[in-house]
Amino acid sequence: MSLYVLAKEKLSAFVEALQPDFRVVGPVQTQNGYAFDDIKEAEQLRLSYPTTILPPKKYFLPQRETLFKFHTDTDEQGSRRIQMEPVFQGVRPTVIFGVHTCDMNGILLYDRMFSNGYRDEHYMARREQIYIVGVECLYPCDDASFCKDMGTLTAPPVYDLHITEVDGHYLVDTGSEKGEQLLLSYAQVKMATTEEIRQLGQSLSSKWPRFRHRLKMGKDQLPSLLTINYGANTWDELGAKCLACGSCTNVCPTCFCFDVQDEVEITMEDGERFRTWDSCQLYEFALVAGGHNFRDSKASRIRHRFMRKAKYNQQVHGLIGCTGCGRCERACLAHISIPATLNALYEETQIDAGR
Repeated sequence: MSLYVLAKEKLSAFVEALQPDFRVVGPVQTQNGYAFDDIKEAEQLRLSYPTTILPPKKYFLPQRETLFKFHTDTDEQGSRRIQMEPVFQGVRPTVIFGVHTCDMNGILLYDRMFSNGYRDEHYMARREQIYIVGVECLYPCDDASFCKDMGTLTAPPVYDLHITEVDGHYLVDTGSEKGEQLLLSYAQVKMATTEEIRQLGQSLSSKWPRFRHRLKMGKDQLPSLLTINYGANTWDELGAKCLACGSCTNVCPTCFCFDVQDEVEITMEDGERFRTWDSCQLYEFALVAGGHNFRDSKASRIRHRFMRKAKYNQQVHGLIGCTGCGRCERACLAHISIPATLNALYEETQIDAGR
């Protein structure tokens, strides 16, 4: 679209101008790190931050969401009947500031998953009310991140506005018409000059050497690597370490599994069906009628998680299901690492090939 310049001292005014008309959220500093939260005061917003504990997926997929409500009664003939009404929870138009490129790639996968096939109208209704204001990552978050390996170090086409800090000011790229309208209506900006555009290109080019590779193979090799190693002993070794706590999936920007439950009033006439976040790493996740569990071992669940991230999503949606954000590695109490695991599988495969 277009490129604009926003003075750093004008950012607070931009946020304050939005607040009467939008819910404004973004990364704020907490006692335990950084988290996406409502911005009450413009000074709370932190665009320069390592990473957040949770990704912004909670604004796209609430931890609990009512899908529909139902009512049962008896007609004149004495037959029981049920009436159902879908529920679309009202979402105030929301502007999410400071979304890193890895998290934007997670949103790209969500958009593709929930809009194709069996379209999720609840997700799409919420998605249409959200403005994404991305921020360019010029430095690695920490040693746990491996976004460069996963190809998520650049912003995908999901943002409405994208901010890059260059020489003490912000260059703002508009990714959509509604984003450009938002910027021009609520912020004091000017068009970028040719020199400022050159500086932006130089800044984006110079960031790449700062990010290191952690994988010993390219991401395009991951599906075949996991296929070859489906029966590897590595899964049993990881299963012996794993605590099956689900921390890895809770903090993941691409995990979307949920549990569906019905809650009925004591009168047995009214109730609702809702979904909540779930985790494929929990024992109960694959437990079905008759007491059978088709992934009863921790090893099989860990393997499924890796297969889902680096193979199944690629096959179905054309996108790797891992953004390289490193959150799972930071959150794992057993210190299980995706790059370390994939590298171990790769090395084992190379050894076997050498034999």
